[in-house]
This record gives sequence, C-alpha cells and structure tokens, in this order.
Amino acid sequence: MARKAPRRTAERILLTTLELFNRFGEPNVSTTMISAELNISPGNLYYHYPSKDELVNTLFDRFEVSLQELLGAAEGVRDVEDAWFFLHSLFERLWEYRFFYRDLNHLLSRNRRLEAHFPAIMMRKRTAVRTILDTLVHEASGPAPSSEVERAHEAVAATMVVVLTYWLSYEYVLNPRSAMEPANAQDAPVRGAYHVLSMLAPHLDTEAKAHLLALISAYGAGDALGL
Repeated sequence: MARKAPRRTAERILLTTLELFNRFGEPNVSTTMISAELNISPGNLYYHYPSKDELVNTLFDRFEVSLQELLGAAEGVRDVEDAWFFLHSLFERLWEYRFFYRDLNHLLSRNRRLEAHFPAIMMRKRTAVRTILDTLVHEASGPAPSSEVERAHEAVAATMVVVLTYWLSYEYVLNPRSAMEPANAQDAPVRGAYHVLSMLAPHLDTEAKAHLLALISAYGAGDALGL
C-alpha cells in the first residue's frame, strides 16, 4: 500500500497543474501556486517533478500519445458525419490540453522537447485532414484527382491545420478574460470543428453540403456560432 501513495500524489499534481495551466496560462502559474492549490509543500512537489518543465513535458507526453491515437482514426472517415465527429473529437482533445495552444509560441521558445516534437504533431494533423479531404472529394467526384487538384488539396489541408492549431488562440484574443474557462468546453470545440469542416464545403457535392448544414443544426453549432 505504501508504494501506491507516491503515484497517487504524482497524478494529483499533474491533474491540478493541467487545470491551472489551462485556466491561467503556463507562464502565469508557478510551482508555488501549484503546491498551494494542492495543499502540499513545495518539497513534496519537487520530489515528484523536480522542475516546472518536468510537469510540462509529462503533460505533453500524455497529450502526444492521445493525439496520435485520435489522428489515426482519420483513416476511418468515410462521409461528412464521420468528418464532423472526428474534428469535434479532435477539438475536444485540444481543449483538454488547451494551454499548449494558448501559450504555444512561448513554450516553443523555451522548451526544447516541445520545439523538437511539435512540428511532427503539425505534420500528423496535416496528414489526417488531407486523408479526410481526399476521401470526401473522391466520394463526391469519383475520378482520381489531377495534379492541380492535388496541389489545391495540399493548400486546403495546410489551412485547416493552421485553424486547428491557432483556433484557441483566436478565441483567447477575442475574449481573454473567459475564453479558456471550463464554461466554454462545449461551444469552443463546436466552433472550431465547424470552421475547419466549412473549408471542405466548396469541395463537396450538393448532397454532402446539405448533410453538413443538417449536422450544424443537429449539434447546435449554429447556436454556438451565434447564427
């Protein structure tokens, strides 16, 4: 029994750190704040995580593994409804670890692990959304895409990744006092998924576009967007 206590404490530290980073931003949260929130001594915190970077890196490892599993599901997307579910799930995962996106440039400038690993995450996102785009357009049009269409798809996929990566920063700039609060956990992913999926709309046939609009209504995206 005695051996389980450190693991429980380490997990509590991680969960509390994630909550504080998400709400206040990683640069604004100190290890003293974390230990005070947990009502433990700074020494107890340092026993489990010797530095703040250790906390960031451990959270990043969890995020990277879970994101990789989710991005792999892009291969199973077959229609607009699958794409909506995939993107909404992806934005929910980004929201769960939203401090990485809110503070991305700051973290990349000072954390070598993130600097080395985050570009690969971007490329995996790009591969996933390109897979979805190619699948949906093939379902709509049938013939194999020309080289011109291939280039256009690559540009669309890159733009989708930009929105995926900086959507939460955009929300934060619009409403810095409350955008990252838990109360927005439902609407923020819906808005992000809608805007990424809307980039696919010009490439879909009439039936698929109609299906997209129906999904927006069914999932309350119109309300979340103020439409």
